[in-house]
Amino acid sequence: MRTSGFKLFLSKYYLYLAWIVAIIATGGSLFLSDVLHWEPCKLCWYQRIFMYPQVILLGIAAYRNDRRIVGYAIPMTIIGGVIAIYHYAKQHIPALDEIAPCTGGVSCSKDYFEFLGFITIPFMALIAFAIITVLLWLGSRAYDEVEAIEDAE
Repeated sequence: MRTSGFKLFLSKYYLYLAWIVAIIATGGSLFLSDVLHWEPCKLCWYQRIFMYPQVILLGIAAYRNDRRIVGYAIPMTIIGGVIAIYHYAKQHIPALDEIAPCTGGVSCSKDYFEFLGFITIPFMALIAFAIITVLLWLGSRAYDEVEAIEDAE
């Protein structure tokens, strides 16, 4: 029994792919704050708390081919994603900002960047968290399937 080329590729490289997404998201975040000098709001900082460690953790896991990271990384990406959803909602639903306004610093409902009328910084963070989650979940499953097929042969 053979496995598809995509599944085989994913089973080998899912940790590296997730790591690359975390690097791009972290690099983009640092570019926005350190190069463009856009001050992050409180919710942006919380999202960073759940993304920045992924660069180190996924990098080490990819280097060591340590699949155990999936059980630790996915909860972090889900929590970061939930914060990103809430942050995105605050930007697009004014009533949310009235109920729970940001206190001190930059307003969480402020839009520094908007592309195509819906792509904002929290939306991009949500996409990064979602991609990492999907890569880790599908990659781990593909790895298990490929291992089972190889063991059966």
